[in-house]
Amino acid sequence: MSGLRKFKLGVGAIAWTNPGIKSFADNYTGEEILSQMSEIGFEGTEMNRKFPSDLPMLKALLKRYRLEISSQFKFVLFSDRAHAERETETFRKHADFLRGLNCKHVIVCEAGGSPLWDPRRPDSGVAIPLDDAAWRALTDHLHAAGAYCRKLGMRLVYHHHAATAIETPAEIDELMRRTDPDLVGLLLDTGHARYGGYEPIDLLRKHRGRIGYVHLKDVRKEVLARVKSEGLDFRQAVMQGVFTVPGDGCIDFAPIIGHLIETGFDSWALIEAEQDPAFADPYRYQKMGKEHIEFLIGRLSATDGQKSEIRQKA
Repeated sequence: MSGLRKFKLGVGAIAWTNPGIKSFADNYTGEEILSQMSEIGFEGTEMNRKFPSDLPMLKALLKRYRLEISSQFKFVLFSDRAHAERETETFRKHADFLRGLNCKHVIVCEAGGSPLWDPRRPDSGVAIPLDDAAWRALTDHLHAAGAYCRKLGMRLVYHHHAATAIETPAEIDELMRRTDPDLVGLLLDTGHARYGGYEPIDLLRKHRGRIGYVHLKDVRKEVLARVKSEGLDFRQAVMQGVFTVPGDGCIDFAPIIGHLIETGFDSWALIEAEQDPAFADPYRYQKMGKEHIEFLIGRLSATDGQKSEIRQKA
């Protein structure tokens, strides 16, 4: 195993601004966010509503702070054929925009069935499983979207997500079974994996060949247990602080980072934690998360060096 990582280490802007939780503080400008990311030493971030959508202006800001845009998360409604034409057009415009930023990945997540993001249902309840017709529609449209991305020199990666129809181990495995590996990749989100009942390292080992992008997110075990026992929904869980940065929760990131390095993962890994910035200072927490990942990489490098020295002496 080489101790030197090949992947780029970025950070999610959601630590500074989270439009999904209206009660969370929202006190940072886009430039302030980029400035802090750069000062901590991250290499990039995902597109965010606080950043200018004008490409020349955005590129100038990114150049100033020595950062890249790695991708952007997008909900889609591919499981409903009645929405296919509109969804396809919107998706293609989204992919074209990311191509203009030299992104290599397009992140999508199915909203159909979600109690929080499905526009066809009220903002309440639990996720509704996909029936066979919805699965076929989702698969067909993911394949079409993946083919469009490939034509642009990009790769589609699917983000499994809490409070959606693709959350549990069985649902994630079924998505991988139904989709073409050449057209649909997987985004591993360690926090959402644990939240949905999939041990992150098991998900990584099982589907490593499909994983093209990673979100490094930790989970507070005691909060997750309370969320499950009290039947709280996902938004309530985030407000209670179920997620945090690597090293501050219950997930062991050592085998995860080790496996990424050992298998030569060379894409993006972003530290991401949805927390209220009024209580979890974004700069301090993201720096803490980065330092934990770099500590693990350093430890792996040292171990690899010791093994090499032993082999040379032998």
